[in-house]
Amino acid sequence: MPQTRNYLAIDLGAESGRTIVGSIDGDKLKLTETHRFANGPVQLNDGLHWDVLRLWSDIKDGISKSKGIESIGLDTWAIDFALLDKNNSLLSNPFHYRDARTDGMMDEAFKRLPRAEVFSNTGI
Repeated sequence: MPQTRNYLAIDLGAESGRTIVGSIDGDKLKLTETHRFANGPVQLNDGLHWDVLRLWSDIKDGISKSKGIESIGLDTWAIDFALLDKNNSLLSNPFHYRDARTDGMMDEAFKRLPRAEVFSNTGI
């Protein structure tokens, strides 16, 4: 009888996050959601940010609720970034992509590279 293997997927969407265990037993895949949580921006004095401390707490909760895991994969919105210092410590909460500081940036980008060319190269 084949041994069941468990893999954890962490999905951070723009408004919610979740952890899902994918269990593979032979040629069968079973998906089990182990934790779901809200993921919304927080307004600080300098703008709209991701609440990375709360997200990290929810990710750890999801990991703790997921048993027998062999590996972990993380999928995010992939359009924002966090700055780290030389010790790999977070310098500040990353800005949220919906922060007003990005208003008008698409028009600026298309002045440098036409919209059709961006779509042709990226599909989006």
